[in-house]
Amino acid sequence: MLEHIDTSLIDWSRAQFALTAIYHWIFVPLTLGLAVIMGIMETMYYRTGEEFWKRTAKFWMKLFGINFAVGVATGLILEFEFGTNWSNYSWFVGDIFGAPLAIEGILAFFMEATFIAVMFFGWDKVSKRFHLASTWLTGLGATISAWWILVANAWMQNPVGMEFNPAAGRNEMVDFAAVALSPVAVNKFFHTVLSGWVLGAVFVVGISCWFLLKNRDKRFALSSIKIAAWVGLISAALSAWTGDGSGYQVAQTQPMKLAAMEGYYEGQQDAGLVAIGMLNPEKKTYNDGVNPFLFRIEIPKMLSLLAERQWDAFVPGITNLIEGGYQLKDGTTALSAEEKIERGKTAVAAFGAYRAAMETGNEAEMKAAEQTLKENVAYFGYGYIKDVNDLVPNVPLTFYAFRVMVILGGYFILFFILVLILSYKKDLSKMRWMHWVALLTIPLGYLAGQAGWVVAECGRQPWTIQDMLPVNAAISKLDVSSVQTTFFIFLILFTIMLIAEIGIMLKAIRKGPENN
Repeated sequence: MLEHIDTSLIDWSRAQFALTAIYHWIFVPLTLGLAVIMGIMETMYYRTGEEFWKRTAKFWMKLFGINFAVGVATGLILEFEFGTNWSNYSWFVGDIFGAPLAIEGILAFFMEATFIAVMFFGWDKVSKRFHLASTWLTGLGATISAWWILVANAWMQNPVGMEFNPAAGRNEMVDFAAVALSPVAVNKFFHTVLSGWVLGAVFVVGISCWFLLKNRDKRFALSSIKIAAWVGLISAALSAWTGDGSGYQVAQTQPMKLAAMEGYYEGQQDAGLVAIGMLNPEKKTYNDGVNPFLFRIEIPKMLSLLAERQWDAFVPGITNLIEGGYQLKDGTTALSAEEKIERGKTAVAAFGAYRAAMETGNEAEMKAAEQTLKENVAYFGYGYIKDVNDLVPNVPLTFYAFRVMVILGGYFILFFILVLILSYKKDLSKMRWMHWVALLTIPLGYLAGQAGWVVAECGRQPWTIQDMLPVNAAISKLDVSSVQTTFFIFLILFTIMLIAEIGIMLKAIRKGPENN
């Protein structure tokens, strides 16, 4: 069946989904970050009664609302694409993947929709306490929405809590708690949300510095900077901590992704972490004999510590993961990729035999096929892999994106420390160089978030669901031309929406905080 799939259909479907996800992630993290900062500002208004804090909160709420509206539009399109472009995926695991998305739509989205109306239109119509609660609940709704979406994504990275039902030909959820509370999901949630708070803080500091640069609304700008910088520093530090946890989870559940993140081919004990390095563009496959690096500087033993929490632990590289033969932590020997592919083909054949026996009512053959399937179902997805080299993700993309994310994460910590020192010890309003640094840091906040998702999603290729379903088996049967057409329609539509949002935001920023 898969031999007839046009590879360009896979490429264009992936490109369309990536396009939508990239645009969507422009809006989501700012929504999460501004929700916290504007909530703190309204809390200051509630505690002090000063109209200044009300004006300040309302200004950032206006930018939050503009960003929120566009984010919802791109998010809806993203969810529809699971059905249009990835129908085999939706059929195969829809019972599991659809549950958190349904909860997100029913609970979180309606929670946001309810309280955001009070937040924007309830000033002087409801009590201060109720309005403050509505503001925080709007932010909480956005965060809960992120929780369920990230649960779904984490399940794709580490599928748990399900069993394959050969009669239905689908995976079915058997343990909701395992899906909703898996360590991968919990860590991914905190790391992702905290990165959104960092972006929100970077955005507020940068825009506030624009007001200082224009010598406008000095008190508003300095007060916003102090609050945002504290939120940013705490979030950036916690994001680094959860990033370490994410690295450990990747090592345990997606060792090939970890190897790609490090350009790491030959496994070893006392493995070092690449601090600075440049990959060799001549390196094409895991066994071509080409040195993977032109140069590199390592932190000794750090990769072993990151991956296994032991300085001298063995960490498998790409070559080890393909060829197998090394000892796993449970004492067994790792299978080679070829062995996994053969077992995957056995699982796929057993599934076909089960379905055929079910149609003829031959229960003996059904039981035999079911037993074979159970013994090999863990490698089901490998049955659709044509070449072991397909199991290696894009190493340069993953390697460099990971370093962009990590370097910028460290930069943000230093940035917020500097901003706080200058805010409390110096007159920040007169430091034009710092104003420009803060403004230029805003796009870096977006770049860091996008780089993180490149690592997460490109690093697990070729899988839509890790080890269970590769992209070539998840695709919908569509005309390539239709996917190409909708790709460019979405590209134009999303670009127009982004330009419109930026224009509306700039107009609101130039207007500044209102006096009523």
